[in-house]
Amino acid sequence: MTSVPEQPDSARRALPSVLTTGQHPSRVQRKGRYVPESTRHPGKMLPAIAAQVIQAYTHPGDLVIDPMCGIGTTLVEAIHQDRDAIGVEYEPDFARLTAANIAHARAQGATGNAEVLCHDARHLDTLLHDRRGRAALVLTSPPYGSYTHGHVRPQDPGCGAKVTKWNHRYSTDKTNLAHRGMKELMEGFARILAGSSMLLRPEGIVAVTVRPIRIKGELLDLPGLVIDTAEQIGLVLTDRLAALLCGLRDGRIITRASFFQMLETRRLRQNGIPACATAHEDLLIFGQGTEALGGHTC
Repeated sequence: MTSVPEQPDSARRALPSVLTTGQHPSRVQRKGRYVPESTRHPGKMLPAIAAQVIQAYTHPGDLVIDPMCGIGTTLVEAIHQDRDAIGVEYEPDFARLTAANIAHARAQGATGNAEVLCHDARHLDTLLHDRRGRAALVLTSPPYGSYTHGHVRPQDPGCGAKVTKWNHRYSTDKTNLAHRGMKELMEGFARILAGSSMLLRPEGIVAVTVRPIRIKGELLDLPGLVIDTAEQIGLVLTDRLAALLCGLRDGRIITRASFFQMLETRRLRQNGIPACATAHEDLLIFGQGTEALGGHTC
């Protein structure tokens, strides 16, 4: 890993309350920058979110860590900005995709160094013990359950809701946190956040992207649960920002919602529930106790 002098907190570039990270669809953001097989992952972080967070909170040569790295979006965007990066991924298939994306980025001229470990991030304290106190940024996102929207194709244009789905499962491994109930998911995520905190240098931060989800039609405040969980293990919320999943054009919102998001929203409205398609993710910024930076929430 590259070693550089620690930079003062004042050198960080302030992020706006709302990040225009959805100006281009996710497939456009990844085209050519990631290997085509990356589409297999059903819950990928937007590259623009990772890129803006890394640019704002780190400097060239800094260490960035993603303990639930999926296809390696955090790692790819970090090494393209001359940062070093480490990712941990539970699923071997996605860990291999991360390695392929790292190699692809290096072939494109990325100057940072990165590695991915196929392991359970609940054991970060032992897995990355030699990196304790070295990370400038931990950037990650929790799973949203064992199923997501994935890809869809109508079986027959004339038959309404009958569709073929694929790439909509995180895993078939029942020990994966994505398969666990919300209580167990938050307990596991607490262990991951606690391990992440130990990896941070004194002025380092943890950034989590997360959105509310519906379980059997009921809206669950997952960002709120993440905040409560983080605060229970000693992290301090310093910023709560909005990272747009939609585009903005001529003062209008351009939706990037998937087929199933739109379908679910229509069904809920038909049943009298005032639902809306998700247009942003919460970007939660945490510091370490008394070392936490001042910030703003919105």
